[in-house]
Amino acid sequence: MAFTLAPDANGILPDRMIAAMADAGLILPEYPFVESQIQPASLDLRLGNVAWRVRASFLPGPGSTVAERIDELKLHEIDLSDGAVLETNCVYIVPLLESLALPPEIVAAANPKSSTGRLDVFTRVIADGTRRFDMIGAGYHGPLYAEISPKTFPVLLREGSRLSQVRFRTGDAILNADELDALHDLERLVDVDDADLNNGVALSVDLSGENASGFVGYRAKRHTGVVDIDRRGGYAVEEFWEPIAARPDGSLILDPGEFYILASKEAVQVPPDYAAEMVPFDPLVGEFRVHYAGFFDPGFGYAGAGGQGSRAVLEVRSREVPFILEHGQIVGRLVYEKMLARPDAMYGQRIGSNYQAQGLKLSKHFRV
Repeated sequence: MAFTLAPDANGILPDRMIAAMADAGLILPEYPFVESQIQPASLDLRLGNVAWRVRASFLPGPGSTVAERIDELKLHEIDLSDGAVLETNCVYIVPLLESLALPPEIVAAANPKSSTGRLDVFTRVIADGTRRFDMIGAGYHGPLYAEISPKTFPVLLREGSRLSQVRFRTGDAILNADELDALHDLERLVDVDDADLNNGVALSVDLSGENASGFVGYRAKRHTGVVDIDRRGGYAVEEFWEPIAARPDGSLILDPGEFYILASKEAVQVPPDYAAEMVPFDPLVGEFRVHYAGFFDPGFGYAGAGGQGSRAVLEVRSREVPFILEHGQIVGRLVYEKMLARPDAMYGQRIGSNYQAQGLKLSKHFRV
């Protein structure tokens, strides 16, 4: 089945085009897609049946394959057919059930799923011959692999588990400054009167406690039990997390090596003809990383999809030194991109999202 795009096509491919790519043999799943695997503007990627623990993270680089580097660096092989536990601070490589045969006009970019980031599971997608994680160049033909390193909780994974998602783009989809200004005037992308739209929509941290009954976030506990990545609502919050109460001065000291779940002060919305991505770390705003999982689908927080504005949940980890966050401090930016066409199902519609109309919220694995 042929798959063609207009010569002037410019944007992120929506759900029905992702399905059409698979029908045309541009996406090659080892098994048929499962329900909800195709999201409004992305495709969930599934783990294969084997994991290799390796000595170190790596990029294959031009002329090398991931399989060749695994042979050089592997320590042992783990069967994921019936599930296996991946330990914290170890590096694992897992082949994915989806491979690609991209045409010359389409590139792909991967990111952890929201639930993956909220568990502090560091994961990136690798392709043969690449110099960058999570980026798959136009015309790439070959397999995909996930690099996985749980940072806080040991996790139970199995063949078919979904940790990452991939988007497909053609042309330059990012809105320029004038386009972003015009979209905000039309749709009010964040619920503040003085929105900072310089190089994307600025998001700040909410440390007031006003939106979460006096609490501002959660700090992950250490030495916990295992989290089954596919088990929804299976764990008590208090076994894995310490709630953080708001301080009178609206500050929070981030301890090095600790993992925090916080929320944005602004309520965000992504209109149906657009998608957004969080810039994960800006060294100019402080020595910490914000938001592993950066994709915001069309309809996130959108009133027509049941949102009426949603807080961006922030996965925060300090770097080498303690760092003081202040209420309202900018911690990241949302870059908006055009969709090539409106998706058939927006975020929160039909796919049963756990995070539409969210405030401060842990991953779907924990009982509310």
